[in-house]
Amino acid sequence: MARTSLRARRLIAAGAGVALVAAGTAGFAGRHELNEAWLKYQWRDRHYNASVMEKQLMIAGGNPAEAQNESKEAATLAEEFAQARTAPGIVAPGAYGNAFTQLSSMPRSAGTWREVTKVPYNADDPRYRDWYSNSSGGAGRVTGRVTGLAADNANHVYAAGADGGVWRSSQGGGQWTPIADQLPSLSAGDLQLAGDGSLWFSTGEANTGGTSYVGAGVYRLANPATGSFAPTDRVGGKELESTTIGRVRYGGSNVFVATNRGIWYHAQGTKAGAWTFAFAPNMSWMPEIKDDAGRVLVPAGANWTGNTSSGPTNAAYKNIVNDIAVDPKNPKHVVAAIGWRSGDTYNGFYETNDYTQGPSSWHKLNVVLGSITNTTDVGYTTFAFSKTGDRLYAMVQQPSKINASSSLAGIFVSKTGSPLGPWNQIASQQQLHNSGSALDKKGYGVGVQAWYNQFLQVDPANRDHVWAGLEEVFETKDAGSHWAAVSPYWNFNFPCWSISDASNSCPLAGHPDQHSVAVGTAGGAPVVFFGNDGGVYRRPVNGKENANHNATDLQSMSADGTLDALQYYSSSVGKDPSGTGVVVSGGLQDNGASNLRKVNPDATNGDTEMGSHFGGDGGDSAADPRNGCNQLQEYVYLAVKVTNNCATNPGATSEATATSWSLDPGDPGARFIAPLGLDGANPDAAIFGGQYVWTADNVWQARDSSALKKAFDLGAGHSATAVTMQGGTAYVSWCGPCNNAGFKRGIATNAGGTWHQLTLADSFPNRFVQGLTVDPANGNHAYAAINGFSRRFTEGPGAGVGHVYETRDGGATWTDVSANLPDVPASSIKQLAGGGLALGTDLATFYRAPGATQWQVLGTGLPTTVVMDLEVAPDGNLYAATHGRGMWSIAAPQ
Repeated sequence: MARTSLRARRLIAAGAGVALVAAGTAGFAGRHELNEAWLKYQWRDRHYNASVMEKQLMIAGGNPAEAQNESKEAATLAEEFAQARTAPGIVAPGAYGNAFTQLSSMPRSAGTWREVTKVPYNADDPRYRDWYSNSSGGAGRVTGRVTGLAADNANHVYAAGADGGVWRSSQGGGQWTPIADQLPSLSAGDLQLAGDGSLWFSTGEANTGGTSYVGAGVYRLANPATGSFAPTDRVGGKELESTTIGRVRYGGSNVFVATNRGIWYHAQGTKAGAWTFAFAPNMSWMPEIKDDAGRVLVPAGANWTGNTSSGPTNAAYKNIVNDIAVDPKNPKHVVAAIGWRSGDTYNGFYETNDYTQGPSSWHKLNVVLGSITNTTDVGYTTFAFSKTGDRLYAMVQQPSKINASSSLAGIFVSKTGSPLGPWNQIASQQQLHNSGSALDKKGYGVGVQAWYNQFLQVDPANRDHVWAGLEEVFETKDAGSHWAAVSPYWNFNFPCWSISDASNSCPLAGHPDQHSVAVGTAGGAPVVFFGNDGGVYRRPVNGKENANHNATDLQSMSADGTLDALQYYSSSVGKDPSGTGVVVSGGLQDNGASNLRKVNPDATNGDTEMGSHFGGDGGDSAADPRNGCNQLQEYVYLAVKVTNNCATNPGATSEATATSWSLDPGDPGARFIAPLGLDGANPDAAIFGGQYVWTADNVWQARDSSALKKAFDLGAGHSATAVTMQGGTAYVSWCGPCNNAGFKRGIATNAGGTWHQLTLADSFPNRFVQGLTVDPANGNHAYAAINGFSRRFTEGPGAGVGHVYETRDGGATWTDVSANLPDVPASSIKQLAGGGLALGTDLATFYRAPGATQWQVLGTGLPTTVVMDLEVAPDGNLYAATHGRGMWSIAAPQ
């Protein structure tokens, strides 16, 4: 959940991030495909012009309908990100591994990438308290989503970014060093230390509402305190490729993993040998999976084709394992929570008393959890055993309530340690709300996104001491008799809050949307770490609270800027109006938009830290190359704001004192992250894309949506996926329907003088067109970047191998110019000044020199992560916005 701006009428902005690429995401209440019209709420029509006080009153009064919308919006984003990489189909095992192999053998061009955003990012920066900012809310210094945490008793802590790999700190947090950059996937599922001191990293984030990418399996690092992961550290073979792996759990001599394709296990002490398949409840939906030697690990015949009338589209939802718990008293006794967050007949708790006897040893349990007596209503669940196994805790999400203000069924304990119970409820959403939560019971119940936000941890030294992560962090020291919201959603609705730092007496609140937890040490003292959408926070195991039951000793572990896990959707660069360097800004998942000024080509920055000048989710963005403080920043669904001073403001508490203005046209078909851009030949002109193509002739003088002109209707049910404009000539790509069922794509243009839809030949890929660029010298000459995988790795009619297509006749015909490019999703393409091309993909940025036909990897030093956007800047550099490793730049090839 994103935190909206002071002005927004929404407490929890959409944007938990994006989706299971291999496993996909789907609709609610048992529906496995999103009805996009149902999910797109016209929240724009609810004017979001509340003052600070009005917003506080809104929080106090609440609105149940808006609370429901919040969770749905997060799912919408999840679906849309998945669509770009899967529709029409599902990614097959081996896709990313094959692309990485191709990438490894390609030549590289000259140049070295440098990390631009390796500086602290202050979400409470006092410079940026404009009408749309969250500054002063109490998040402090932040970074991107951290989905895995592990810590020891020697001050080592390890953090895994959602798509950023693994970092190590040797001082209990801070001074982080990346240690997984050589791996083919930096998408993080879980991170766990084994008894022998080795660190296990599962790739493939399992959040069904996050920017989640499938992974390349599980890796084991024998010496994590000093070493770094290498591709040779992979455990087993390719059997876990293209899966998501949400949990790693140890039991006896084996390690277990919870995946979207069932439960698997492997010997702890070795990397050799294939993973052993343990169990999945719906074998008819499982693909045939083989090891490196070609031996079938999942029985032959259990393939995608012909199993059900629903086909492969829904197969990804049929074997999702949420968590595994290994009984400390008996390592052969294993419990699993299996099920889809929106409900299915297979949902529930499963158990085996001896997993070594194979899949037939597993059985579904009939459990009673409070009011839940039907196991199909047991959704996303997290388990936690006490150290001795005499207690088993469970946090349970309830699918039948996924459209309500909270889908949390509660937190339960089995004081026998048995998964059969009896289970006693020790926390309801109301109890947690009353413990100091910032979420209001009438509108935003605790657990509104329990399908996305969960962790559960028992203090190894005290079986009654438990930490529970939802949107906020809760703690009990007496097995649930009393709870404290030690890390609330934010501080805005508390009496201690003030927009003025001098009058604000609230402690650090931390960041919402919790995903991971670990107990370790800092300076030899026991501490607990929380991982969430804002990075890593730490406090003593036995910390202090204020009268509202909020922690007074919470600290951000991202304060020094070395943990750069920021998840950008876009980058924007223009000259700094001071005359020194450039302004670098961009939209981020759940962390608003960042602003860094006076950035110089020699790798020095004038600003010592970035500030967040827009709150909530940051989307697409654009900056005037002549003045980088002239910016367009999108919230979501084409809710674009314009500012002429980088939204610098000491504290706008009324619209009259704002230094940014809404240009939101209220488009009925805009995607969650909708595209926008400037005319490359005339930066006063802008283009936006939803169902309609919108243009503005003098966008920097605009103060409301009346400055926009409706240039073209892409068609009912069609949504723009990319826009580009040069000298008035524009190309806009679209999809609709955008999911697997009936997927269609197209391109519209005004090349030739009038707007029209292009007729794309069958040879043009039936996949997402995610990037477009026009030749500055010839409006009829353009390129398209194609997302997704070719038919080899995509089920269904994902025809076409190529990822870059070229037209020289205004789109009448297109030619595949992919040549030696790996088969990997592409998101952004830019034609450089000398005629070369730069291409941003899920694994790397590529370069094709002027007049060449073959591609090279562009430069060295850029982590193997998703490049969402490329921008050519007036300082002569090419900037890459990555979705997990911040912003990087390199001298643009000539």
